[in-house]
Amino acid sequence: MFFCGIWAILRSSTGEYAKATQTVQARLTLLPGDGIGPEIVAQAERVLRTVAERCGHEFSYTSGPIGGNAIDDFGTPLPDDTLAACRDSDAILLGAVGGPKWDDPNAKTRPEIGLLSLRKELQLFANLRPVAPRPQLLDASPLKREIVEGVDILFVRELTGGIYFGESGRRELDEGEEAYNEMKYSTPEIARVVRVAAEAARGRGGRLTSVDKANVLEVSRLWRSVAADVVANEFSDLQYDVVLVDAMAMHLISRPRDFDVVVTGNMFGDILTDEASMLPGSLGLLPSASLGESGPGLYEPIHGSAPDIAGKGIANPLATILASAMLLRHSLQLEDEAVLIESAVDAVLESGARTADIAAGGPSIGTAEMGDRVIAALQA
Repeated sequence: MFFCGIWAILRSSTGEYAKATQTVQARLTLLPGDGIGPEIVAQAERVLRTVAERCGHEFSYTSGPIGGNAIDDFGTPLPDDTLAACRDSDAILLGAVGGPKWDDPNAKTRPEIGLLSLRKELQLFANLRPVAPRPQLLDASPLKREIVEGVDILFVRELTGGIYFGESGRRELDEGEEAYNEMKYSTPEIARVVRVAAEAARGRGGRLTSVDKANVLEVSRLWRSVAADVVANEFSDLQYDVVLVDAMAMHLISRPRDFDVVVTGNMFGDILTDEASMLPGSLGLLPSASLGESGPGLYEPIHGSAPDIAGKGIANPLATILASAMLLRHSLQLEDEAVLIESAVDAVLESGARTADIAAGGPSIGTAEMGDRVIAALQA
C-alpha cells in the first residue's frame, strides 16, 4: 500500500518527494453516498480512468454504500464491508451523505455518523481544505473582485476530536428535556494538527494563523497554549498569529488575502470553511483531503448532498474532480497527473463552460457534460 500519511502530503507541498516514473497500480474505493453523490463521483471516476489510460497507470475500483442509503439497506451508515474496503484501499473518494429522508431527530442513527465513524476508524485527523478563487470565476463570488482576487488560503481542520466526538445525549428534567454535547481536546491532539499546519505554512507563504475562542472556552485556552508552544519550539521561523473565531468570520469576508494557512478545531473549521466557500463563489468548486499519519486518505468535495437537485443532472462535479486531483497528489504521489486534472478544469472554465451554480444566471451545462468537457481537455 502507498504511504499516504501527513508527511507524504507535506513533502508534496514542498516538492521533496520523488515523482512516479513508471506504471502505478492503485486500489481506489468509491463511496458515492446520497443525493448528488453518485452523479458527481461518476464524473470523477471517469476523469481518473482517463488519466490512468493516458499516463499508463492501473487503477482498480471498489464501490461501497455509506450514509443514508446504507441505513436503508443495512441498518447502519457504515457497513463493515465498506469499512473493510476502505482499509484495504490506497485512497478513498467520497461523494456526500445525508438528506431530509433521514433527518428525523429521533432516529437511532443518522447518515453523518457513517462519515464521522470512517474518519475516526481510519484516524484521519487532519482535513486540508484549500480555498483559492479561480481567475476565470472572480465575478461569480458575491464579494467584490478586489476582495477575492489573489486569495489563497489552506485551512487545516482538526477532524477526529472536539465537540463532534465528545459525549452527547439527552436527559429528562422536570420542565422537559436537556441536551448536551461535550467539547474536549488533549495536548497531543492539538499538537499534531498544529504541526501539520505549520509544516504546510513552511512550504507556502510562511504564515500560520490559529483560530480559537479562548476568551470563553477552556478548551480553546488549552488549544492556544499548546499551539503557541509548538510554534515557538519547532517553527519559530513562521509568522504566527491568533484570531478569535468570531473575528475570523468577519475577516474572511473583509480581508481574506491576509491569511495563508489557518489551523483550527473541528467545529470552527467546519463552519469557517463553508463560509470561505463563498470566496470562489460556490461550494461546488472546493475539494478537501482528510489524512492521517498512515493508511488511505479520504477525498471529497466540501459541499453536502444537495437533495433538492439530486437526479436532475445539474450538480457541479468540479469539486469532486478536483478532489480526485488531490487524491493523485497526496495518496499516490502523482503530482504531474494532479496538475493535469487541475489544468483541464482551468481550461474548461476558461472556455466559458459553467454549471448552474456558477453561471450567474447565464447559459449553463449539466453534470455529465461538464465531465465530458474536462475529459476532452485531458485528451487534448
